[in-house]
Amino acid sequence: MTDTPPYLRIADELRARIVDGGVVAGERLPSISELAEEYGYSGGVAQRAYGILIEENLVVARPGAGYFVQSQEAPKVLVRHQRVGAGQGSPVKAMLAEQGVAATRRTESATARADAAIAARLGIAVGDPVVHTGYVHLADGVAVQLADSWEPMAVTGNSLIVLPEAGPHGGIGVADRMAVIGIEVGLPVERVSARQATRQEAQRLGVQPGAVVLAVERTHYDRASGRPVETADIVLLGSRWIAEYGSRPRPGTS
Repeated sequence: MTDTPPYLRIADELRARIVDGGVVAGERLPSISELAEEYGYSGGVAQRAYGILIEENLVVARPGAGYFVQSQEAPKVLVRHQRVGAGQGSPVKAMLAEQGVAATRRTESATARADAAIAARLGIAVGDPVVHTGYVHLADGVAVQLADSWEPMAVTGNSLIVLPEAGPHGGIGVADRMAVIGIEVGLPVERVSARQATRQEAQRLGVQPGAVVLAVERTHYDRASGRPVETADIVLLGSRWIAEYGSRPRPGTS
């Protein structure tokens, strides 16, 4: 009789399947409930087993999809710019497309009330109505960036751009949407820091809590009045991104 904890035994068997080639990179692994039924232990035991394999970079968790064998090829490092040129649609999608990556995203918008932190960033009163949009950006099907954006209803509420990802102007980015209602914004102000992912962020990104992320606090301002018209919290997976600011001179220009 072995004294090895059940979650370690399950992890050992799954690891052997992966290392021996019984399952290949990108292949879906049994769900938590399937593992629990197969081995006769609780879902918590199965989840701990997967936690071990995620730490070993053998498995990746994709929220809503399940657990998959992680490719051992080094993932492509992506370059993030503050903004792409006007008229290119979703800035993140255009940015990733330029780097040869298939970009997709999940979004959800809802009206909300500004809390103290968001009210301060937008220069509005606590409790004022805002539109909150949550984003999960994927590169080749893998989550690499999260974003939560807030816009004051006082700015967009009576226009066709009120929902950032719906309507005739949905999905074209903050700058182009604001231009529709006569507001010109320049490059956003960004504050960038490095920290560990929260448990919720880690779950959405399919990594272990504590993974290093770049956290960007971004705010767009109306160039004419100076008032904030959008603010966002952006979280980028540190293992996949570098941030680049400024622009390189093009040959033949002065």
